[in-house]
Amino acid sequence: MKMSRGERELQKQFGTEKRAGAFYKNQMTDSLTPRMADFIAAQEMLFISTADGGGNCDASFRAGQAGFVRVLSEKTLMYPEYRGNGVMASLGNISENPHIGLMFIDFTEHQIGLHINGAAQILEHDALSSLGFNDEEIHFLNEQEDGRAERWVVVTVHEAYIHCSKHIPVLRKHSDDYARDADDRKRKGGDFFEVKNK
Repeated sequence: MKMSRGERELQKQFGTEKRAGAFYKNQMTDSLTPRMADFIAAQEMLFISTADGGGNCDASFRAGQAGFVRVLSEKTLMYPEYRGNGVMASLGNISENPHIGLMFIDFTEHQIGLHINGAAQILEHDALSSLGFNDEEIHFLNEQEDGRAERWVVVTVHEAYIHCSKHIPVLRKHSDDYARDADDRKRKGGDFFEVKNK
């Protein structure tokens, strides 16, 4: 696990070295535990952070059915890329710089989070065989995704650690029909923030 020079310097400056040392020792790991794998399998949303080759950052959101992020081993997971706005900001960053941060947050049951940092690669469907999937398994994956997965992002885990429940709000989940039935053309049409005619 890599600790940056900046965090070490600030720990020293602000007197948090002992606390940080205990966290590194007791809460950080370089692979996924079985409990982490179970947690990931239950999540329906994911926040990701990427940066381009120059270090310019981007944060984004992914969501799907529970289990849309699949843990393949203690060191590997993958998630599908669905059709979006066509900008390819996150994938473009990954193509230049593989470093990625994943943030899973359970807002509704345990109010706990999981950070995963690692290296990402983009795989097309036919390249999933490089991970050991056979044609039948690849077909089954596509069926599970109802054909919506355009490609996949595979992440090699470098470090994983808890995001404690402090300050995580308790949210209530609505039915899937709640968002679909909302009659808000600005929200659905993508110009909620009134950028189009600026």
